[in-house]
Amino acid sequence: MKIGILALQGAFIEHQAILDRLGVDTSQVRLPQHLAGLDGLIIPGGESTTIGKLMVAFRLLEPLREFGREKAIWGTCAGAILLSKDAGRDQPLLGLMDITIQRNAFGRQVESFEAALDVPALKPFNSNGSNPPYQAVFIRAPLIAAAGPGVEVCASLPDSRIVAARQGKLLATSFHPELTEDDRFHRWFLELAK
Repeated sequence: MKIGILALQGAFIEHQAILDRLGVDTSQVRLPQHLAGLDGLIIPGGESTTIGKLMVAFRLLEPLREFGREKAIWGTCAGAILLSKDAGRDQPLLGLMDITIQRNAFGRQVESFEAALDVPALKPFNSNGSNPPYQAVFIRAPLIAAAGPGVEVCASLPDSRIVAARQGKLLATSFHPELTEDDRFHRWFLELAK
């Protein structure tokens, strides 16, 4: 199995470090030809407007859409915005997931926070069979404001606001799993990419 990480801007090195620790063959994706031979792709957190403009500049927008129609893509934070069909402003989006995103839903960077999330889908990825809460890191995070009928809500905050969703082989998280030591989301994504 080989997983690509979109490496135009953002936290791609952090995702790669976790996948390396898991023994996964990885590749940094910057051009359309870098998608060849991949089983899945991670779009990292960063600045979604910048990543979107770079996707256009490097002619990646349509190749990424085609890739996501067939294979697994996981978008974290900015990556979730890019997977959405609507982010409330004019910017390049892949439009692969039937979700609407509210950008910077929790405020500025100084209002970043952590939250313990109940994520039932992660249970198979804990070695002892338990499923402790997932400690999620939110930095200028978006919110999944609406999810279409084919979208499974995977995690919500205690006030029911959606922060993780799945649609087939597509996964979107509002938070940054690459900034924690907990690799359960990465291991789940590897299963989706199989």
